[in-house]
Amino acid sequence: MPEFPILIPGAGPAAGMSEVVAPFDGAVIARLPACDETHVEQALSTASALYRDRAGWIPLHERVDILERAAGLMAERLEALALGAAAEGGKPLMDSRVEANRAVDGLKLCIETIRNEQGEVVPMGGTVAGAHRIAFTRREPIGVVVAVSAFNHPLNLIVHQVAAAVAAGCPVVVKPATDTPLSCIRFVQILHEAGLPPEWCQVLITDSNEVAERLVTDGRVAFFSFIGSAKVGWMLRSKLSPGTRCALEHGGAAPLILAADADLDLALPAVTKGGFYHAGQVCVSVQRVFAHHSIARSFAQRLADHAAALKVGDPTLAETEVGPLIRAAEVTRVHDWVSEAVSGGAEPLSGGEPVGASCYSCTVLYQPPEQAKVSQQEIFGPVVCVYEYEDLDTAVARANQLPFAFQAAVYTRSIDTALAAYRGLDASAVMVNDHTAFRVDGMPFAGLRQSGLGVGGIPHTIHDMTIDKMMVIHSAQI
Repeated sequence: MPEFPILIPGAGPAAGMSEVVAPFDGAVIARLPACDETHVEQALSTASALYRDRAGWIPLHERVDILERAAGLMAERLEALALGAAAEGGKPLMDSRVEANRAVDGLKLCIETIRNEQGEVVPMGGTVAGAHRIAFTRREPIGVVVAVSAFNHPLNLIVHQVAAAVAAGCPVVVKPATDTPLSCIRFVQILHEAGLPPEWCQVLITDSNEVAERLVTDGRVAFFSFIGSAKVGWMLRSKLSPGTRCALEHGGAAPLILAADADLDLALPAVTKGGFYHAGQVCVSVQRVFAHHSIARSFAQRLADHAAALKVGDPTLAETEVGPLIRAAEVTRVHDWVSEAVSGGAEPLSGGEPVGASCYSCTVLYQPPEQAKVSQQEIFGPVVCVYEYEDLDTAVARANQLPFAFQAAVYTRSIDTALAAYRGLDASAVMVNDHTAFRVDGMPFAGLRQSGLGVGGIPHTIHDMTIDKMMVIHSAQI
């Protein structure tokens, strides 16, 4: 079993040991030294001192070199990184390979961003007050970044948070998800191997809410990046020190509208992937499908047939398409929600039962009750609900009725229908003829209302982790 050190330079002895368990079979795959509040103080003291010493900031060209070397190292180790992510997080190997490749591309996107976005000229000469002056801005690191991450993309999300901080020139302390810390540790070790001084990126391992809160709410934190549950994220935001900026990325209950003229041959594989990818444990998974009454029944049955054909099981096997839920308790919860919906009148067209202790069968529910949990809350499991609707306005109204808003989708052959859905849906992004979980790492990615705060996506995150610092020069020669 591999051993991992405490990645906090100068830290004292571990406060205990933390086990990392494979969600599929419960096997212990690693033991890690756990941290307490003394480690928090050490990490923040180090990071704050680095930021206060402006002469010691890492120059832009050196950050570029570090990220380029890190991308090369990751590319050499793609299969090992993918297999490790699959083992600890449960995402099937075929999808973890995609995630590892995206992580490498994310490093390249960091490089492109900091090379090309370094400030702007501010107009000054258009008024008498601005005469004889020129002004420009430069991007400067905001300060110490604290990143708290989620389990469902244990490598790529860390790149979005940590590599963005490194690119911005910020010292960063990262607390990975308790269930999936190994991908984070491996990535940070790659950054160190690539030449990043260890003090500039530290890892805090803890399952203590008190220790994590101590890290996040400290007055030395300039920017807090959080990916995870809305309950935890909004609570932590309420406790941030005055002046700490933040970005929150939570979940939703993503709606997808199928118009009467939708190309179902195009929609079926996409909705299958968008709904059951990573067993539905994605913040923008297809959860609620509103299908025109003329096609709803046939589409739901075809979707159920696709769902039933997916191979559920060990995520480290190349042929597995749907892996386990992150914890066995989640299997029980998902089954309780499905059972409640069926008792209330939903028709189960596929699935509806646990598969062993850790997996859940890919489930399609037809016409669940509007007040059932599967209709009102984020399922975060392999369950897709299909509802009939009569007219587009009704579908949009039902899609908008929850307190979440993230990404949405519409399938139609009509540009007018697509534009009407785009105009009407409460969402930060509306996909036309694609599923709700579509994402590339450079695009803006923003939860609205209870689904989040701020805008994710690597260039946008780097922008949030820097400030526009302006210089105004006054001279009679201008």
